[in-house]
Amino acid sequence: MSAAPPFDSPPNGASILLPDTKALGLKARGAVLVSTDGEVDELSAREAGEKLASAPLLLCHRGFTLRRLTGPRSRAQPHPGTFDILDLFAFVRPARFTLPTPQGLARALGLPVPGEAEAEALFLFEAAEALLGELTSPAYPDKEEARALANALAKAGWSWGEAVLAALGEPPEGRRALSGENGLRIWRKLEEWEERAPPPPPSQDPVPPEAARQRLAELTGPGAEARLSQSDYAARATHAFAPKPAPGMPSLLLAEAGTGIGKTLGYLAPASLWAQTNKGPVWISTFTKNLQRQIDQETRRLFPDPAERQEKVVIRKGRENYLCLLNLEEATNRVPAGTDFIATALIARWALYSRDGDMVGGDFPAWLPAALGRPRLAAEMTDRRGECVYSSCPHYKKCFIEKALRKARHADIVIANHALVLHRAALDFAFHQNGDDTAPAEHAAGAEDELPDHKLLPPRLIFDEGHHLFDAADAAFSGHLSGFEGSDLRRWLRGPEAGRRGRARGLSGRIGDLVAGTPEGEEALQAVLDAAQALPGPGWQSRLNQGQPHGPAERFLAAVHAQVRARGRDEGGFYSVECDVLPVSEGVSEEAPKLDAALSRLERAMRALADILRRTLDEEASSLETATRIRFDAAIRGLDRRAGTAIAGWRHMLKALAGLDIDEAAGDPNPEAPRFTDWFAIERQGGNDVDVGMHRHWIDPTEPLAETVLAPAPGVLITSATLRDEREEETPDDGFAPSWAQAEIRTGAAHLPSASARAYFASPFDYAEQARIFIVRDVDKKNADHVAAAYRELFLASGGGALGLFTAINRLQGVYQRLSEPLEEAGLPLYAQHIDAMDTGTLVDIFRAEEKACLLGTDAVRDGVDVPGRSLRMIVFDRTPWPRPDILHRARREAFGGRKYDEMIVRLRLKQAFGRLIRSAGDKGVFILLDPGLPTRLTTAFPPEVPIERLGLAETLEKVRDFL
Repeated sequence: MSAAPPFDSPPNGASILLPDTKALGLKARGAVLVSTDGEVDELSAREAGEKLASAPLLLCHRGFTLRRLTGPRSRAQPHPGTFDILDLFAFVRPARFTLPTPQGLARALGLPVPGEAEAEALFLFEAAEALLGELTSPAYPDKEEARALANALAKAGWSWGEAVLAALGEPPEGRRALSGENGLRIWRKLEEWEERAPPPPPSQDPVPPEAARQRLAELTGPGAEARLSQSDYAARATHAFAPKPAPGMPSLLLAEAGTGIGKTLGYLAPASLWAQTNKGPVWISTFTKNLQRQIDQETRRLFPDPAERQEKVVIRKGRENYLCLLNLEEATNRVPAGTDFIATALIARWALYSRDGDMVGGDFPAWLPAALGRPRLAAEMTDRRGECVYSSCPHYKKCFIEKALRKARHADIVIANHALVLHRAALDFAFHQNGDDTAPAEHAAGAEDELPDHKLLPPRLIFDEGHHLFDAADAAFSGHLSGFEGSDLRRWLRGPEAGRRGRARGLSGRIGDLVAGTPEGEEALQAVLDAAQALPGPGWQSRLNQGQPHGPAERFLAAVHAQVRARGRDEGGFYSVECDVLPVSEGVSEEAPKLDAALSRLERAMRALADILRRTLDEEASSLETATRIRFDAAIRGLDRRAGTAIAGWRHMLKALAGLDIDEAAGDPNPEAPRFTDWFAIERQGGNDVDVGMHRHWIDPTEPLAETVLAPAPGVLITSATLRDEREEETPDDGFAPSWAQAEIRTGAAHLPSASARAYFASPFDYAEQARIFIVRDVDKKNADHVAAAYRELFLASGGGALGLFTAINRLQGVYQRLSEPLEEAGLPLYAQHIDAMDTGTLVDIFRAEEKACLLGTDAVRDGVDVPGRSLRMIVFDRTPWPRPDILHRARREAFGGRKYDEMIVRLRLKQAFGRLIRSAGDKGVFILLDPGLPTRLTTAFPPEVPIERLGLAETLEKVRDFL
């Protein structure tokens, strides 16, 4: 390290130390190394990768940089002393936003944005100087806490440790030995939640339309442009806040609001009025976690005071999204030094300042795990396997999840997601389908799992991005009897086995003390543990590959694997393979009854143990402490849930293999039409088999959605920019439902006893002036070189701001390899989903911020991008987005109209993709499809006023340049 005193006199003995090394900047086909005095070395990608592995360079995002230099499949590692500027930012500004690029850091720090690679590299010294300078300020908060953590990090070998300690004014003689008092035990500083009395039921006063218009005007402000369509939307949305008209029928409104209407504020206006007037919460559910964040930002208009907003607005997600303090503590105790310690320490630093402990889409820096070379880091710190021990956890009173649960009961606005809402609905549905009336509604306060059951459904629900409800319900109400699911249940029951480590304690660790001393309870617990050995055990994948399965579940999976290999269509080893269940092979027919018998024993044992715990809880009600009662309740609920949903569902599926009708086995004898479809599959990732099993899906998953969510709810608004299917011809006698009927089918409204209310609001944009659509007719979509060349020329013609959409990951990867160098040489940064070491949300954030950037992505990008302005001025689709022709689609195609069902899906996908292009009145953009085979009848997906031209690539390029 070398001293560099940019500040005249840092206070309290603090000093600024900058890395005594060179900074690395990426460029086309390589990188540059720049010293503090401006000396520049140009290196090839190979040379830069070797240098990065051998020397402690200064850079931005080690994971992204390494991937760019050495390739996506390289196993190279950076030098352990690498100075990643993002590490320093995460320490100095915890829970603060920045894009993980030099340009993003410059904006976050208020510094001039660098341009070329040399300037980017030199900027890293400037950024380090600025961040360390913040630490020298007397006003920097919690310096003692920062010193303790920095000291531990320095002892653990963190490259920035000495510089941070010097900036904090910590003299060498004041350094402490690495110990438990190292600043990582942040839970000691977190506030405890306090139990509050349950809120009374809300009243049911409606929201007058004119009041909604007035509230919207207050939210937009006096200087805002008047938008009559947005005001009309807010007034119409009040229908969902009217009293419930009849049993089983909510006040339901389907509302399609074209892009630019401003539907978020449009529904927040009546929602906030209803919550304020009736003293009850309104739940807003959206499809992605990024959209949750966007809606949360809009609520700042409702509650400008941050303290009030903290109480009135709550983001709710599943447990797997939040930092588990027990996981953090165990990680702290387990990793005394090295990269894992550094990663854990920076997470602890973030958690101390986090708004709510949300690690997925919240204020956690999503780029941090990949930047540290630990992409699985966030997942390891959350509760992803249902292992929460509730009140027996030492951090229960400070738990982020428990805080969110309690705040949601008293909030005005709860921002959830479809997965959370429908997951809980699916659990209740499974309980009731299996005739179990002890569904998890009756549990102690504070021990609830996700969303309360439908006896406690939110009084009002808004489903934004409502066009995703069909797919969200499909995921929530499906069943999977697979190796992964079975081994996950075994781990929940038995804990780590075969010498493996992990924080999962199994039933013995969680409830052993609750049954200790009672022979009946101890025997019941042991019976569960013994029966669980029938499930796939540690190493099951290796045993299947070696042809040596052990136990009923593994032998069944081996037979399924053999049937799929024999009958499925294998497309080169990188795609999952599937086959029909019937007729079953001899091996499956032989093993299925054995597995069913083993699961029956396990189900009976789990129910017996739950009954014993339930009885003990009842008999000792007067003497048990609240914390112990919650532990009993959590254990009962966990056993009931897994026995009554997972295992009972698996057994229904196995009975179908024994010759029973599929729907009869699922409790629906002799239906007029099949309700389910089953299949076997081998799941693959990166060319490797990762799972195998049997799958069951509802053909129409909105049927249970309507039963468990819509029918019990008092009022529901389902809204989106793409609810309706725009068809060229819509006649009621052509055997296929017209557009609004399709919206009702795909949202579940068709299963309610009476018709829903409907509303349509056209986009206010002048598409004829703002957009163009080109279908390129002379590019061979099957030739990767031709497709890549087309992307290259189109992206160059737009000068960046281009989004490339693909219907398959392998095609995206192939185009990226051919595209990256020419675009980089032209000064157009290229980012790609499934290639760059960043999460999708971060990639979109970077794309939004950089006007010349280009981005390649798949469905997640198509459905979740909101990029107004010049940052998105071109969308290129590689081919018509036909649905994947798998077994599930075959069943739905037959049920919903054959070819016309396929075309409806394509139109909705094209409509959704085009909707990404024009997001504000000043936008201008082109939509391009590299597929001459697009039928004209599918172009009704686009606004009718937009010119659509079928041209060759050369003509398209000329027109694109002229238009843009």
